[in-house]
Amino acid sequence: MESDAPAVHARVSAVWRRESTQLVAALVRMTRDLDLAEDLAQDALVAALEQWSDGDIPANPGAWLMQVAKRRAVDTFRRNATLRAKTTQLAHALPAGGEEAQVPDLEDAVDYVEDDVLRLILLTCHPVLSAESRAALTLRLVAGLTTAEIARAFVAKESAVGQRITRAKKVLAEHGLTADIPVGRERADRLDDVMSVIYLIFNEGYTATSGEDWLRPDLCHEGIRLARMLAALAPRHPDAHGLQALLELQASRIPARTDADGHPVLLEEQDRAQWDQLLLQRGLSALARATAVARERGEPIGTLTVQAHIAACHARARTAEETDWPAIAGWYDALSTAAPGPIVEVNRAVAHGRAFGPAAGLAVLDAIDPRALAGSHLLPSVRGDLLARSGRHREAAKAFADAISLTANHGERSVLTARRDLSLRSDVGNPPARTTS
Repeated sequence: MESDAPAVHARVSAVWRRESTQLVAALVRMTRDLDLAEDLAQDALVAALEQWSDGDIPANPGAWLMQVAKRRAVDTFRRNATLRAKTTQLAHALPAGGEEAQVPDLEDAVDYVEDDVLRLILLTCHPVLSAESRAALTLRLVAGLTTAEIARAFVAKESAVGQRITRAKKVLAEHGLTADIPVGRERADRLDDVMSVIYLIFNEGYTATSGEDWLRPDLCHEGIRLARMLAALAPRHPDAHGLQALLELQASRIPARTDADGHPVLLEEQDRAQWDQLLLQRGLSALARATAVARERGEPIGTLTVQAHIAACHARARTAEETDWPAIAGWYDALSTAAPGPIVEVNRAVAHGRAFGPAAGLAVLDAIDPRALAGSHLLPSVRGDLLARSGRHREAAKAFADAISLTANHGERSVLTARRDLSLRSDVGNPPARTTS
């Protein structure tokens, strides 16, 4: 019976999205060569498209892909006489029978990283790369984002991000660094970069930079999984627990962030009974651990823990009206001092606008250099919200229109379009506009 080719292709694509990151990460561990690992993974995908064309996909497709990739790796090393040692290593890794066997873990008696994906993040966050290159490369390899999506996340040109990724891979290859496993002080020094990358992965899932979907739950779940793993790997690092707390508290709102048709639901209109109470409690527990570890070590809490406190203010409010906006504004003031930047200031403007009135928020917003967020919809969208709350609806409509022109996400555009249309219909007597989630 002839198979439905588009349906089979869709199934294979779904398997690839689920398995590719782990596949590449494990192959990097085994081959010590990033480019080769990516090539082998792509070869395995091509083989899957050919051999699964009848719709007969193995029960464990990830193991099937790994077996194919490992066999291709053995063939590659056998063709290179200078790498016979690696051939032996990989040959021993191949099981005697069956395609379902799992890839063996890497033995490292000094400092063992249990998860290949986290290991890959540690490798790509090497200090020989710039902070921007580390994040871009890891988002490409771990999160599977396109160059365009990474460019939007960084508010950068797509061509520049593409060049950054290419250069980063070249630098790692030239330095032979894909085989290094950071230990001790070196690992601790990389943790801040690792946490930044994990947060970027989660954020791309929480509000996608482009496409039809408002959310990409797979990236949110991956971010949370990695954050939990990192907190277990570095239990004496307060902000590792702070990152876990932040992501779990934010993710607790996901069930209420879209309606039955997938349309965005703004924070003030969300049914808080739909918030995931298990994630919320886990987030609050992680926040308590972050605070306790910082106190034990005699350290100030880190910036991720500060952001987790902000998320906790929302989580503890049973209704939107009960939100402690003055406390949130205070936390953003602290964050602005510890980690100044235009995005922090935009969020601080929102908090001050809720806590002390729209004029206070606009004052914070007006102090931001617009060139710092050129090409981003954040500045005009927040300006539109604050102007609407001030009753300056015509100006608000113009700001929302500017924001619409700068976003590539369909859900974000629909929210902004509704805000613009409401402002155009409104007069001074209308109630304030709503806040976004």
